[in-house]
Amino acid sequence: MASAIDTLAGSDTPHILVIDDDEGIRRLLARYLRESGFLASAVASAADADKLMGMISFDALVIDVMMPGEDGISMTKRLRARSEVPIILLTARGEPEDRINGLEAGANDYLAKPFEPRELVLRLQGLLHRSVLPPREDTVRFGPFAFDPVRGELLREDDRVKLTDAELHLLRTLAAKPGAPIPRTVLAQKELGVFDRSIDVQVTRLRRKIENDPRSPQHLKTVRGIGYALMTD
Repeated sequence: MASAIDTLAGSDTPHILVIDDDEGIRRLLARYLRESGFLASAVASAADADKLMGMISFDALVIDVMMPGEDGISMTKRLRARSEVPIILLTARGEPEDRINGLEAGANDYLAKPFEPRELVLRLQGLLHRSVLPPREDTVRFGPFAFDPVRGELLREDDRVKLTDAELHLLRTLAAKPGAPIPRTVLAQKELGVFDRSIDVQVTRLRRKIENDPRSPQHLKTVRGIGYALMTD
């Protein structure tokens, strides 16, 4: 399966926010998006999404229409008053009038359930190709290290640094937004393979591999009250 990174060569890894009150769908989509090369976060409501969007700038939103509290169409209308972020609406309703209401609210696309996750990936790729994304070098460099997030390879000069799966997921997530603070709630999502109670342990272990002095980190910084950030060259 070709990844979104392959398709969006030369761009930042897009960060997608999935907003759906169905936990099964939410986890499935977040996991599939990550497997397709995206960085993905998932929340259960518009209120939870607002909190996360106050800390992170997302490249696209996938919003379920039928949610308790504020519904997807109302949320889309509210966001459109201040943002042009690409939005795909998800709903069990497939009638033409429902699709028109969603598009009139400001959604860029509309996908009726049930659908194949691969179709969502293709539609997101199309939206992001039409958006202006800043170029990036695939290799992320910090100090003597070079990290290739696509290959999952960390080198210290010419020597490969062995990473566990959890450390690799953590480094990929941090490297997707170099220098930007990533909240612990994002880093600790179960789909990343790092549980909330062990995120600090994983950070400590990764620091032992990339810092000269793990007690005074220069690359993997703690951002008080938020989470962590990877400081790159």
